[in-house]
Amino acid sequence: MKILMVNKFLHPNGGSETYIFKLGEYLQSQGHEVQYFGMEHEGRIVGNRVNAYTSNMDFHNGSKLAKLIYPIKTIYSSEARKKIRQVLDDFQPDVCHLNNFNYQLTPSIILEIRKWEKQTGHPCRILYTAHDYQLVCPNHMCYNPNTQENCEKCLSGSFFGCAKGRCIHGSRAKSAVGTIEAAFWKWMGVYKQIDKIICCSAFMKTKLDTNPVLAKKTLVLHNFVDEIEQKETEKKDYVLYFGRYSQEKGLATLVQVAKELPEIPFIFAGSGPLEHLLADVPNIKNVGFQSGEALKTLIREARFTVYPSEWYENCPFSVMESQMYGTPVLGANIGGIPELIRAGKTGELFEAGNAQQLKDRIALLWADKTMIGFYGCNCERIDFDTVKKYSDKMMRFYYGPMCEVVASRNMG
Repeated sequence: MKILMVNKFLHPNGGSETYIFKLGEYLQSQGHEVQYFGMEHEGRIVGNRVNAYTSNMDFHNGSKLAKLIYPIKTIYSSEARKKIRQVLDDFQPDVCHLNNFNYQLTPSIILEIRKWEKQTGHPCRILYTAHDYQLVCPNHMCYNPNTQENCEKCLSGSFFGCAKGRCIHGSRAKSAVGTIEAAFWKWMGVYKQIDKIICCSAFMKTKLDTNPVLAKKTLVLHNFVDEIEQKETEKKDYVLYFGRYSQEKGLATLVQVAKELPEIPFIFAGSGPLEHLLADVPNIKNVGFQSGEALKTLIREARFTVYPSEWYENCPFSVMESQMYGTPVLGANIGGIPELIRAGKTGELFEAGNAQQLKDRIALLWADKTMIGFYGCNCERIDFDTVKKYSDKMMRFYYGPMCEVVASRNMG
């Protein structure tokens, strides 16, 4: 099968990039042909045979002229249509697997895929993995960074709440563009042309399903994790938080609780705008951003980890990773987090933003080593999808009703 992975970034940048790289690599190892389409970038590590990519759009550091035309290009991109057509003509994919594409590539690429399919008679499935709430929320988070509150105003199908609330980077202009972009593509009905939408949590599916067009296409498939070697590790006396130091992640609430539990040592591993809150707290050790073996060791040796997020997290890898390393998780009961924690078996849940409840749960878990040991043993038996299992499930959606056509073509 020929699969075209589409994502705005083709260089290491975040979770969606890790997803397309690892999934694409595995699919290639199984004999499938995989190429990639997105923006050109000096750090690009994957691509396509004809070297067709859109020009890089840097919303923060671009030239003044570039910034003047960005509002138009973020809504509709003739360049993206032209470039992806070159790839389609050359590669002739059976599936276009879309990931993050709004603003930089724009939904106009969906129109070109369907135009190419009609003109060539070559059937092509369009799948979309929703890494965020972009199709129903212009700022993609269902979270207003100005009020620091979760927001569902745009789920009604009217996107003017984005402009009114200045939900994109706190900018009235950018939020207006986001509102226009969402309203324009809703009016165009472009998302009707997607065959299947992969939601990485059941919670996300409920939000996307508020749009009756999307509700007919959504299904739930949690993200995959790497296979991890289980090994006996001696636990050390600390509670671990690893991730971004920001308001929506619940960092301020956790720091407040840590101050009220001076007898419990905490390690924070990460970076972000609220890093200053960690200064001069005697029982907090800030080790900064960690990765690779250093992070793995921190996770394995922690008594338990805390994931105190206060926004609608989708399928946070950190929660899965901690349990895979045999370390229980105390997680906020919000978004897709409770779908990943078997409360009372591999960890505990608390009400998001409830400092008193978080404090009580941390104190309880810290005082009960037997309970933590029990949770840790259960974590070692947890069974999240590996990329192999995930890929096997995905193939059913790739083939869909065209299964017999592709199979006969491959046999020929």
